Amino acid sequence: MAFLSGAMWLAAILAGSAALAWAFRAALVALLPATAARVMRTAPLTASFGLVVILLYVVAAVFADLIAPFPERAVVGAEYLPWEGAHILGTDNLGRDMFSRLIYGARNTVGIAVATTALAFLLGSVLGLLAATVGGWLDQGLSRLVDVLMAIPALIFALLLLTIFGTSVVTLILVIAVIDATRVFRLARAVAQGIVVMDYIEAAKLRGERLPRLILREILPNAMAPLVAEFGLRFCFVFLSISALSFLGLGIQPPTADWGSMVRENATLITFGDVTPLLPAGAIALLTVAVNFVVDWMLHRASGLKE
Repeated sequence: MAFLSGAMWLAAILAGSAALAWAFRAALVALLPATAARVMRTAPLTASFGLVVILLYVVAAVFADLIAPFPERAVVGAEYLPWEGAHILGTDNLGRDMFSRLIYGARNTVGIAVATTALAFLLGSVLGLLAATVGGWLDQGLSRLVDVLMAIPALIFALLLLTIFGTSVVTLILVIAVIDATRVFRLARAVAQGIVVMDYIEAAKLRGERLPRLILREILPNAMAPLVAEFGLRFCFVFLSISALSFLGLGIQPPTADWGSMVRENATLITFGDVTPLLPAGAIALLTVAVNFVVDWMLHRASGLKE
């Protein structure tokens, strides 16, 4: 009976998610301009569901002060209160409202992940495109440096650097951005190397195009599709890295609400069969799946393949 009940709940969740994705896609088709509506009309339900989830997370992050019933750091009750009354998801180990902490966690965890990914992408893509275009000693020097950094396991490297330089938000962003920029560098360099040998690049060089214009006007537009897809995937890795570091105590520091640290702080409840610590973990997993759905759709469209 328990198995049947679980299967029924799963089927209901899947059906509800599909209905929500279909309704959201229909609304976008009706509201967007003709060109964008045509693109959305062909979007799979998985991509529509991903867009809905991402939109909900953005709204929660931007309007956290209006949505959350209690302040982020306020102690509003006893420890580990059950799901009832004013605290719909109970309270945590210090008596703070879990629902409010989850909402503010969207702003902190996702916001820092977006900033970190943007910095990693800016650093990695600029150096990768520059290395492929200039070549020679610059390409060899940057490539060997990246090889050395990538030879060290990313999580261990991040733990080491954060232990040395401290665990402030700025340090966290810089450390993870530098580590993940090596992966972006490899992709940008590989894509650009296939572009710089094309005839139109040679023609641009013969016209006397300078290096910045050559990269920005000729190479970057043709490398944009894989780089945009990589941005989504890289965001997932950065997001998970920040959550893992926070769970280990070297990421976003208390009392700031963060999903990784919330799992650690309330892990005791799992012993008693309480699923409250799994809520921030579920929020992490849901956003990761949603972003991957959208990235898969973007990669499919960029590939030019038909259904």
